[in-house]
Amino acid sequence: MSRFFIETPLSATLIGQSITLPDGVYHHWCKVLRAKVGDTAVLFDGTGGEYTAELISIDKKSAQAKLHAHNPINRTPPFAVSIGLVMSRGDRMDYAIQKACEMGVHQIQLLTSERCQAHLKYERDFKKIEHWQGVAIAACEQCGLNIIPSITPPVPLESWVADCEDALKLVLALSDGKPTFPSPLPSSIALLIGAEGGLSPAEISFATEHGFVPWTIGERVLRTETAPVVALTALHMIHELG
Repeated sequence: MSRFFIETPLSATLIGQSITLPDGVYHHWCKVLRAKVGDTAVLFDGTGGEYTAELISIDKKSAQAKLHAHNPINRTPPFAVSIGLVMSRGDRMDYAIQKACEMGVHQIQLLTSERCQAHLKYERDFKKIEHWQGVAIAACEQCGLNIIPSITPPVPLESWVADCEDALKLVLALSDGKPTFPSPLPSSIALLIGAEGGLSPAEISFATEHGFVPWTIGERVLRTETAPVVALTALHMIHELG
């Protein structure tokens, strides 16, 4: 069944009532997917839970749907992972954000760093944040998450590291040692991930001084867009096995 994020606030009081679909949902469901009256889909507003909706009318420019049952499920992991992600150029960020959302990330904090090659300097650049938030929404529509991770504007790496108060703090960096993971995993986890070229030795040292534990996953160096999904997958496995 198709799933659509809708900015209109939804609540149990609307069950049995009709709502006008936002233009984007109308276009995708009715025009692209060629839905017909009587077809059903899942709607969610990003605050938790989802609703079954039935198309009850379609015209040339709009459509109405009737809300049916509410399902409180969110499909979020039992631990909230916040990723401090140094910005990269091109499609790398799209891929990293998309896959991290599919794996249930709680938040992605964009970072600048010594080796960061992507900067948001002008108004047009900051539109990328809206684009990346849209990537997160589309990923949630696809994977079933009902609470949308926030993509927050960039801050210097040092600021985020110094202010981080998560119970478990990990920095993806080459290291001879291996972190000891508590069982069960704590409810809040932070992951620090660099861009192309990785984090500088000074940045890694700064992170470890603030309680981040170096974590090397396997014997190979991961690309910046691969690291989030591999790290999140590993945390899920550690949780399942723990």
